[in-house]
Amino acid sequence: MENENAMGKKNNGSEIKSLLALKSLFSFKRNGDSEGAATPPYQPLPFLSPLANSVVSRCCKILQVQIEEMQHQFDSDLLDDVKQPLVYARNFLEFCSFQALQVETIRPDYLSEKDFRRLMFDMMLAWEAPGDGNQMSSQETAASDKREVEDEDSWSLFYSDSTNMAVQVDNKKTVGADSFSRIAPACAIVADIITVHNLFDVLASSSGHRLHFLMYDKYLRSLEKVIKAVQNFSGPQMVSNLSLAKEEIILEVDGTVPTQPVLKHIGISAWPGRLTLTNYALYFESGMGLYDKAVRYDLASDLKQIIKPELTGPLGARLFDKAVMYKSSSMVDPAYFEFPEFKGSSRRDYWLDICLEIFHAHNFARKYNLKEGQQSEALARAVLGVYRYRAVREAFKVSSSNYKTLLCFNLAESLPRGDAILETLASRLTLVNSAVNQRGLLGSPTARRQVIHPVSRVSLCRLGIISCKEVNIVGEATTLVGDVCVGEVNPLENAVKQSMKNIGRAEAAQATVDQVKVEGIDTNLAVMKELLFPLIGSINHLQLLAQWKDPWKSMLFVVFISYAIIRGWIKYALPALLVVLAVIILWHRIVRKGRPLEPLKIVAPPPKNAVEQLLLLQEAISQLEALIQSGNIILLKVRALIFAILPQATDRTTLLLVIMALAFAFVPLKYLILLAFLESFTSNMPLRRISSERDLRRFREWWIRIPAAPVQLMKPDDKKTR
Repeated sequence: MENENAMGKKNNGSEIKSLLALKSLFSFKRNGDSEGAATPPYQPLPFLSPLANSVVSRCCKILQVQIEEMQHQFDSDLLDDVKQPLVYARNFLEFCSFQALQVETIRPDYLSEKDFRRLMFDMMLAWEAPGDGNQMSSQETAASDKREVEDEDSWSLFYSDSTNMAVQVDNKKTVGADSFSRIAPACAIVADIITVHNLFDVLASSSGHRLHFLMYDKYLRSLEKVIKAVQNFSGPQMVSNLSLAKEEIILEVDGTVPTQPVLKHIGISAWPGRLTLTNYALYFESGMGLYDKAVRYDLASDLKQIIKPELTGPLGARLFDKAVMYKSSSMVDPAYFEFPEFKGSSRRDYWLDICLEIFHAHNFARKYNLKEGQQSEALARAVLGVYRYRAVREAFKVSSSNYKTLLCFNLAESLPRGDAILETLASRLTLVNSAVNQRGLLGSPTARRQVIHPVSRVSLCRLGIISCKEVNIVGEATTLVGDVCVGEVNPLENAVKQSMKNIGRAEAAQATVDQVKVEGIDTNLAVMKELLFPLIGSINHLQLLAQWKDPWKSMLFVVFISYAIIRGWIKYALPALLVVLAVIILWHRIVRKGRPLEPLKIVAPPPKNAVEQLLLLQEAISQLEALIQSGNIILLKVRALIFAILPQATDRTTLLLVIMALAFAFVPLKYLILLAFLESFTSNMPLRRISSERDLRRFREWWIRIPAAPVQLMKPDDKKTR
């Protein structure tokens, strides 16, 4: 009995400690109070969990309003759909969190504050357990190292403020993808609604697909370093050397370190220098330390640009896969930017990705005819994506694939049905208004559908990267609306989810493609020959019939095809072939019953060494050259006939063309097809073989006598016009 009484007292003491700790959560000092007097404690809302109450109280402290006033504003401004009992707690938490984040991000150095980083993470934790039914255990709530002794028998825990309490409660907590994707996009620099799931996968890849605060904090600190580095790019010397336009922003610079140069190749020449990327163009300044005048490579105008990875090497040799090729209609020769490194090609891949992101952003703006403000918002979205990509790359040393990229426009270009994402984004950008002063838009979904603020440009403005005069935002910060809305799913998120459904199949199909790729010209020819065996066999069989080696079979074939042409059945040949193919496919599907397809067995040609491979390649090139020469001769002789170089041949050609024109004009098409079929298929039959060979010989003799039109080859520096 004594043990039971002792145990009961111990449990009661623990419960009292937990209640007192929860009570102390809402007793904190207001920042900026010179007298240090404690403000009246916030009363916890009964429908919220302890952590959600902590987050809401901090949001109210930031907004300088009472919890009751926030709840009244939530009840009066939002629609009834988001105030249903099952979602009331979570939507109210979102309402408070989104407004608090908009106020917190006014300061340009908010990323450097750990309280801000902790607040966002606590918002995600509270989003996963917002209601009173999701309360944590008393031990988790009461654990702390700041305590005061209440009396001799028991002591209670007191927290100096709600922030410290949240840190103690959630010291070992992690968040999932759903909560991260709801809270993180509320701050434009932290995440984009299109790529937020890919960002979460990168941050949580080492922790079982659950995000820990340490990883999230590391990401935001890296993002802060990137922003400071970008701000240093805007020095007067850099801007004057590049002659940047007013709206241009320097995003990345490479080649300033001697151990990591950037080489530009044009033809067989190469120059080291500094490469700079802005939101409108690439700039290359040749030199080391002292740079020459920058050469501009436009990414904004429609110049049929081609940007892709390429091989480079000394004297134009294609040896190292470490370069980015840029080509446009305004250039004679393409430019190759090489990023030398001892292992891998991560520098090249990074620059290729960010260049393509800016290029795709401008293509997107042109395709959907965006206005100036809407185009600036789209470019700002791409700029923020580049910053996030660089922060993740520097903090975690990872590179993203096509379907896992952190760049929204590159992702839309690579995803299946990515065009639906771009269409949704374009429709939302048409709602962008940069000069609206309406209070409560963040909490009003109806008003939000009518106008969207340029939050990406506002974020760049607040970070000090662009001038705030360019944004021209009127109104209070709490009215700024981005890709989040209380209680609603962004249409962009739905479009991304629909596209993500087909990623698995696309990746699996691409894996099979990579597996069946073989090397060597002779090996690839053997594979192609085996794949085309049914078609090649059919063509060989038709050739045997056309040679009349078995007259009875050839005669039956001619009679059947001729009758089909006369009766008009020939128009059903293609539909019948398609139906037969469909039946064959269905038959294989039924017979296989999901069994894996057996591999195609091919007899590999004997292996060849490097010299034999080169000789084979040389022979193939020679045959291709001879084929091209024959084609050019035919075209030049036709040119000679058109310009009447040989009058006698021209007369015959003219007469033949007139006869063919009359035939097409007055003879039914089926009879012309029948005549062409009989002429080509019966030329080798015994009765016509001698006359056919004689006619073919006469035609060759006539063709040989036709001269080729003259050709004059000019040097590249010859300025004479044709």
